Amino acid sequence: MTKRHERLRAVARENRANLTPAERALWDIVRAKRLGGVKFVRQAVRPPFLPDFAARSERLIVELDGDTHHSPQAQAYDARRTATLERDGWRVLRIPNNKVMTNPDGVARTILLALGKDFD
Repeated sequence: MTKRHERLRAVARENRANLTPAERALWDIVRAKRLGGVKFVRQAVRPPFLPDFAARSERLIVELDGDTHHSPQAQAYDARRTATLERDGWRVLRIPNNKVMTNPDGVARTILLALGKDFD
């Protein structure tokens, strides 16, 4: 593994130890195969990116978007990032932080639909 990837792995470990409230709420929804029996991981290293959550078996990335994602520069970066990940065979689902905090059931349904799974 290159030094660059080692640095990404270190940042990923730090991010996993310091989840934002929205990340913690989403992790409570998807962890331990709670959502459709699909395993999700946090801060998956996908050089040069660290997606918030990934279901590797389903090639689905879930990105949480907070206030910092509203500027034109951030939106352009997010679009490039999404395009790169999609080019690499991933599907990217972007969810606003406030939706996770105010409508966790709706977020769970959205992810299940992206996974092609039924919900109760």
